[in-house]
Amino acid sequence: MPQIQLRPPAVTGLRILAVAAAYFLAGRIGLLQQVVVAGAKVTPLWPPTGIAVTCLLLLGLSVWPGIAIGAFLVIASIGTVHPSSLAITAGNTLAPVASYLILRRVGFRIELDRLRDGVALVFLGALGGMLISSTLGTLVLVWDGSLPLSSFWSTWSAWWTGDAMGVLVFTPLLLALRTARIPADAGPLDWVEPALLLAGTATVTLMATSTRLSLLFLVFPLLIWAALRFQLIGAAPCVLLVSVLTVASAGDHTGPFTGQGLVAEMVILQALNGCAALTGLLLSAIIAEQKNTYTRIEQACLGLAEVVARLAPGESAAQWPPPHESDHRD
Repeated sequence: MPQIQLRPPAVTGLRILAVAAAYFLAGRIGLLQQVVVAGAKVTPLWPPTGIAVTCLLLLGLSVWPGIAIGAFLVIASIGTVHPSSLAITAGNTLAPVASYLILRRVGFRIELDRLRDGVALVFLGALGGMLISSTLGTLVLVWDGSLPLSSFWSTWSAWWTGDAMGVLVFTPLLLALRTARIPADAGPLDWVEPALLLAGTATVTLMATSTRLSLLFLVFPLLIWAALRFQLIGAAPCVLLVSVLTVASAGDHTGPFTGQGLVAEMVILQALNGCAALTGLLLSAIIAEQKNTYTRIEQACLGLAEVVARLAPGESAAQWPPPHESDHRD
């Protein structure tokens, strides 16, 4: 069967359409959980920002029109399009583009196997880059009269944290899934621990969000367990579970969110989700960096052993590493 070779412009066009579709679908899902702050609708967890940053990191800057198209379609799907909608679309496009450019500038690696990469994604890609979309979007709402000036900061903070959480939760997950591989020798028992970890995270989160007692901290031992045992591919799905379940609880005003005002709900929700994402991401990066360091040391030792074996043929390379002093004692 002959293979169809697409030209680079056609490949770029298909990528742009795919990014637009992914952004739009994620936006529609994100709109299922939204809150109204002084008449402005914002989401405490906005998945499209994480998808946009991930697409830029994997496909390059050429797919930015897909982000703009997807953002515009999301806005058009929830109401009448106004001139201010174009400004909000521009902000939603510029924010992930700025995050991508900043991360590339500081040498970010998509493997997230260094602590510096985790820190860069948190503070530059999420908290820093998303300042653009939240600031521009809130200013536009104030300018066209949709939002009173007195509600600027409450709306801005909800918008900013929602966009930032989208990057913190979804970008690490998507980057981890890209490199995930099932070991060839994996057996049924190898899936027991990951299954127990996911089930335990869901159970503990549901329990903590079904009571008014302050038990949300119970999810952190599970996140630490996931990061220590499986690094990012284990921690990222657990963080997603915690975030989705707590957002749903806040939207229903149940558990620790019962009787809380909107501002208090947003503070509790974003504090939990932010700490969960930071714990999983940074601890995973630290463990991955340590493992890489150990691997490089082991390779260097093996290389040194080969050099010694060539310089001293009479000595067996099997003597490396040398025995401990205690081995020579009577």
